[in-house]
Parts: sequence; structure tokens; C-alpha cells
Amino acid sequence: MAITTAASRLGTSAFSDASPVELRPDWRNEDAQGVIRAVYRQVLGNDYIMESERLKGAESLLCNGSISVREFVRAVAKSELYKSKFFYSNFQTRVIELNQKHLLGRAPYDESEVVYHLDLYENKGFDADIDSYIDSVEYQENFGENIVPYYRGFNTQVGQKTVGFTRMFRLYRGYANSDRSQLEGTTVRLATELGQNTASAVVGPSGANDGWAYRASKANVTPSKSLGGTVAFGSTSGKTYRVEISGIGAKGATNYPSVRRSSRALIVPYEELSATLQRINRSGGKVASITPAG
Repeated sequence: MAITTAASRLGTSAFSDASPVELRPDWRNEDAQGVIRAVYRQVLGNDYIMESERLKGAESLLCNGSISVREFVRAVAKSELYKSKFFYSNFQTRVIELNQKHLLGRAPYDESEVVYHLDLYENKGFDADIDSYIDSVEYQENFGENIVPYYRGFNTQVGQKTVGFTRMFRLYRGYANSDRSQLEGTTVRLATELGQNTASAVVGPSGANDGWAYRASKANVTPSKSLGGTVAFGSTSGKTYRVEISGIGAKGATNYPSVRRSSRALIVPYEELSATLQRINRSGGKVASITPAG
């Protein structure tokens, strides 16, 4: 059954009919390999993993039956690989969001959960915080020893708060998206909603909904300049348009430049709209939406 009639636009189609990945008692080596792939995909937030980064020792222990799926999940979550992708480069509250998503398959329900994990990390360290997720009653009841964690935050189920459904969409940006390649970067997603104890808006992945790809500036200021200069509100047509852009811009000048994601909005007179869109296209940007601005 589909999660919602808007599943295709919200990027949840992949979960509509999918069954949890489980290592059953009569498993064979190919089954174990499928579980390993699923654990990497889930715990590493669908991020790409190179062959040299794989945890060969933990994989071998799983394949010969020495450890369960739950212990393999623990090994990946405590690994230097996980830390380098999510722990070292993010503010701690963002790490907690990601830990909840990767290990429990849901978003934080309220600020008390964030405070609990902040306190645990400060007093007992990263490994103890990871253990608190994997050793929790919630983990055991939903995944047990041999089911790979999955995004259950989209499902209605006993013991789950309804607000978790909408908040999950702020963390999950589509099946083809990685937790390290999102437009909002390392920014905490749910701090405001959790602090105010309010529900989150349901937003679809970039490109799936009008204007989602754009995120307002931190100052929440609508720009007064276009690519060509100051906006001329007194155009002959009397119309101006808000062009929301998401794209990438390269920094550096050598063979392999680092890449910076950008998000911005322009106010463009009708007469300059076509030329502006052409310039955006040539610069590698992507237009998220075009809406009347005046």
C-alpha cells in the first residue's frame, strides 16, 4: 500500500511495497551480501562507499555467523567511516538527527530526545550514544537482531507520534539522495520545530515540488538585485518574477575543483526573464521555480 497518494512526488515510492531486509535463519552468502549492502545504504545515509572503505572484518564476521545484523549495524555506526562522513563535519544536533534517521529510521519527536543524546554524548562519549540507539527497546521491538533498520518514520504504527511523519520529510530527501549531498548541507533541519514543539511542513525532494529546491536566506530577505543589476520595477509590462535557483558552483581553478552548492532567488523584470534563464543555464544552475513577484 502506498504511504500517500503523493508518494511519487514526495520520493517515498521506493518504500510503498518494499519489505524490510532480513537475514533469515536459512540464509546463504548472497543473502548476507544483500544485508551488507542494505546496512551500508541505510546507516551511511545512501552515501557512496568505495571498496577500500568497506569494513571487511565486520563483513566477514557477519558472513560466517559470528555476529548478528544488529552488531554489524553497530560496527558501521561506530566506525571511523561513519564518523568521517557525519560526526566530524556536523554540529552535534545535526548528528543526533542523522543518528535517529540512520539507526531508528525516524526523526526526533521532541526536544527532550535531543537534550538526552547531547547529555549522553558529553558525559559518556560517541560510542555510548550510538549504543543507546541500538540497545534501546525501540530498536529491538522494530528491528530485532536480524532486520536492517529502515525508514519506518513514514508508517503509522503503535508507539510512534504522528508528528514524526511530517518531520521525516525534512530529513529524507528522496531515494536517490545522499545525506551528504543535500542542498541545505550541514544545517540542522528540525531545531526550530523541536524547540517550538510544532509540526514540520511536508516538503518533497528537490525538483519534485514547486520551489522546494530553494531555501530562503538566513536573514529571510528577498533579494533586490537580478543577475543584470538592480531590479527595474517600472518595466513596460509591469510584471516581475521571482526565479528560485538551486545549482552548483565550482571553487578553485585546477583539474578537480571543490564544489559548493548554492541556493538563491532573483527578482527579474518580464523583459529580462528569457535572458536571465539563459545565463542561469549556461552557468550550470537549475531553476527550481518561477513565480510572479509583482
